[in-house]
Formats: sequence, C-alpha cells, structure tokens
Amino acid sequence: MKQVIRAALIAVTAAICASGAQAQSPTLAQVKNRGILHCGSGTGLAGFGIPDQQGNWSGMDVDVCRAVASAIFNDPAKVKFIPLSAKDRFTSLQSGEVDLLSRTTTWTISRDTALGLNFAGVNYYDGQGFMVRKKLGVDSVLKLAGASICTQQGTTTELNLADYFRSNKIKYEVVAFASNQETVKAYEAGRCDAFTTDASGLYAERLTLSNPDDHMVLPEIISKEPLGPVVRHGDDVWLDIVKWSLFAMINAEELGVTKANADEMLKSDNPEVKRFVGTEGKFGEPMGLTNDWAYRIVKHVGNYGESFERNVGSGSLLKIARGQNALWTKGGLQYAPPIR
Repeated sequence: MKQVIRAALIAVTAAICASGAQAQSPTLAQVKNRGILHCGSGTGLAGFGIPDQQGNWSGMDVDVCRAVASAIFNDPAKVKFIPLSAKDRFTSLQSGEVDLLSRTTTWTISRDTALGLNFAGVNYYDGQGFMVRKKLGVDSVLKLAGASICTQQGTTTELNLADYFRSNKIKYEVVAFASNQETVKAYEAGRCDAFTTDASGLYAERLTLSNPDDHMVLPEIISKEPLGPVVRHGDDVWLDIVKWSLFAMINAEELGVTKANADEMLKSDNPEVKRFVGTEGKFGEPMGLTNDWAYRIVKHVGNYGESFERNVGSGSLLKIARGQNALWTKGGLQYAPPIR
C-alpha cells in the first residue's frame, strides 16, 4: 500500500511540476498577438507620465511600461499609452481596455482585494502634501482652519484630507474636481486657498504655474502613498512579468548594471550578474520570456536609479532627493528579491 501511495504522490508532484512549467498567461498571449502593450497612464504629470509635443511619453511610470515591453518584445517603443483619469483607471483595467495600469496609483487594501486587482510592487514611495500661495502667510497645514482646499475626486488624497482634518478638529471646505488638470487650474485661478495631492505631484505642478515662486509646499506629509503598477486578478504569470520587470530595474541598480554597461556585463564572471543578464540559468522561461529579459530591460530603459534621476531627480526639473526611494543598502526602502 505504501508503495502505491508513494507512486501516487510522485505522479501528482510530477503533474504539478509539469503544470507549472507549462503555465501560460492569457494577457501575455494577447499582448504578443496584438504586437503592442496597452498601458493605462496618467493624463499628464511631469516626472511620472507626460507626452511631449511629438507625443513621446516619459516619466517613472512610463518607464515601468517600457520595461515590460522591452522584456516581451526587446523594444521599449511597443507601448500604446492610454491616458486615464483617476475615476476611470480601475474600470479600464478591469474591463481589459489596458493590460497594465501605471499612473501614480496608491497601493491600499481595498484596491488590492475588493477591486479584484494586484499591485506588482512600489516604484515610488510618496506622501500627501499641501501647496499654498506665499501671500496667504501660512507655514503649516495646522494653520489652514476654515480654508478651502482643492483636490481630485476618487483618490486616496480626498479621503486622507478628510481623515487628517477631522482627527485634528480643523474645519475646512473641500473643492473637488474630476481631473488633476481641473484641480490645478482651479487652484491657480484662486478658487481655493490650498491644493493637496502627492508631494511629488505638488513639486511637478508648481512648475506649471504662471509664477512658481509665488507658491510654497508646506512641510507636513499626512499619509503613506506607496505608488505602483497594477494588473487584474486571475493571471498570475502576467503579474509575475510586471512584478519582475520592476524588480529587474531595482536589482540592476544594486548590481551596478546600467544602460551604458549592459553589453559589457554579458561577459561578467559574477554569478549574480550572470543570472541577471541571462548567461546562466533559465529564469525567463517560466514567465514565457527569453532568458535575457532583464538584460533587455536595462539595455533599453536603464536601472531604477537611472530612471529616478532622469525623470524626477537631479537630471530633471523637479530635483527630488532619493529619500525613501534610495536602495535599502543606502538607507532607503527600495528592495527587490534576488534572481536565483
């Protein structure tokens, strides 16, 4: 009897292993058949996702989509960016209009569970802040009693605003708009005393105002806003592809693999680098990718640090410090599991 049970267990184990090796992603198959990735993006936020006058998109969220396209097609240009408002973003992902949502979206339990979505990681650790006109004479959020505050509907920002002012027993008037552009326009037109959104967004939008020096960002950060790419429930392999595309960018920075030296790294004797660039092991095959998938990402898009500096850091107009978005080895929160 023991031999029969043992044989049955071996058969089941073999079947499970075979099933895992043959795992397929319906989303990946659809993207390959279509020949292009459909990426749900923001409607235009400097540093994270914005098109230029020729329609070329750039930003940290844009780089996540270009990384996924590079892993699949070896071509970062094979992405169609579909601008989505905060209100419409989740229904567009749920309905299949987009394959991936990458547009400053905060990871929360309700979005991760009740909406049938999966967050693939955190590509930017942010927090909610406030901007006011300097002539208002306010240097703290706690001095905004009775103020009118512009914000965007359907965001965690609107909810955090209510929580913070209620817990501090401060009266305020909310002035909410459907889109970020409408919210900024209303603030600049003087329809409210303050504008609140993610701190990164405040610095980006401040540069778009007629006289940026007339405005200041207050020091308080009132929330945790871990922002990251999102996919639908029900396609675990697709979740793996998006998740590990982001992890590849973070691992590349830690290993010192850059856009400039990626080709040279193909000759590396470092076991970790060899697994990363695909000259050792077969880590792409279980996801339906080639084994040089991570090399392709860095070759075309660069590592996480390069993306940060280019889009929001010292190489950009925003000049945002790495802070919490530094690697874990440098006091930050950015950490990726190993490729092994």
